[in-house]
Amino acid sequence: MIKKIFDPTMIRFLMVGVINTIVGTGTMFLLYNFVGCSYWFSSSANYIVGGCVSYFLNKFFTFKNREKSWLQVLKFIMTVVFCYFIGFGVAKPVTMWLLDTQPIVIQENIAMCIGMCLYVVLNYFIQKFMVFNTNMK
Repeated sequence: MIKKIFDPTMIRFLMVGVINTIVGTGTMFLLYNFVGCSYWFSSSANYIVGGCVSYFLNKFFTFKNREKSWLQVLKFIMTVVFCYFIGFGVAKPVTMWLLDTQPIVIQENIAMCIGMCLYVVLNYFIQKFMVFNTNMK
C-alpha cells in the first residue's frame, strides 16, 4: 500500500504543484495584498486559476490519463471545491485563534499558507485514487 501511494505520480504531482503554486499563489497574494480583495475572494481566485492549469497538467502529465469524460471533469471540480473548503475553512479559524494577538493581515496570510498545505495533501490523494484512477473501473 505504501508503494502505491509513494510512486512516480507523487513526484510529477509535486512538479505540477510548483507550477500551480507560482500561478495560483501569485494570483492570490497579488489580489489580497496589492488589489485589496478579501481573504475568500483572493484564495478562491487561486483555485479557479490554478485549477484550470492543474486539471490539464495532472490529467496528461501526472497521471497520464487519456480518458475523455465529463464525469471526470465534474469529479475534478468537486475535488477542488471540497479540498478548498476543507483546507481554507479549517486553516482560517485555527490560525485566527492561534495568532489572535497578531494583525489581521498577518493572520490571514498565514492562514492562506496553511490552507494551501492542507489543500495539497487532500487533493493529491483524491485525484490519485478517485479522479484519475483508471484502475477503479
